[in-house]
Amino acid sequence: MSTNPAKQFYDRISHVYDLIADGGEHKAREQGLSVLDVQEGETVLEIGYGTGNSVLELAKSVGPTGQVLGIDISKGMQEVARKKVKEAGFKDTVSLLIGAVPPLPFEDDSFDVVTMSFTLELFPLETIPTVLDECRRVLKPGGRLGVVSMATVEEGDKKSALEKTYIWMHTHFPHIVDCQPIPLEKMVQKAGFKLDKQERIDLFTMPVAIIVAT
Repeated sequence: MSTNPAKQFYDRISHVYDLIADGGEHKAREQGLSVLDVQEGETVLEIGYGTGNSVLELAKSVGPTGQVLGIDISKGMQEVARKKVKEAGFKDTVSLLIGAVPPLPFEDDSFDVVTMSFTLELFPLETIPTVLDECRRVLKPGGRLGVVSMATVEEGDKKSALEKTYIWMHTHFPHIVDCQPIPLEKMVQKAGFKLDKQERIDLFTMPVAIIVAT
């Protein structure tokens, strides 16, 4: 993992990530949590917890009888997130791990909820089906998958100038623009999930998809 460019990048920006990225992403991230509607006592996994903002909200939702686990590739992000968790008093509720995904280092049927926000689109397109398969494996029967992701435009809609530029930058400079819009709804359904809730919002004229699936 020490030579992984993504890990090195997020290690470098971890202490300023909230300033440079979360200011734009937080609205979609918070809407995703609202739609997911995590309940007290549930066991939740967040893939790509970053600086821990969603982890804190999840810990509030599951309460003292629930559990929140997170996995992220970046040690720097873990350090930032752990500090927030400690300061918020959730050390007994939250466990934050370091590791590359896929696979997920958990047993089958381990979680009531698996969630990720602005993470799935970071994986190569050919890897995303495997990530979703792993999510299905670790979810309990009837468990929920919640995803917030940069999304491709819906059929019949035109790409904004910013989205065209964003896609071009990802194609030519993936080390700078590391994520890509994906057809989230189609990918989740193709992985065998049923879409229970789906919404779309705009982030700087680019579409963001929010889904809850079982």
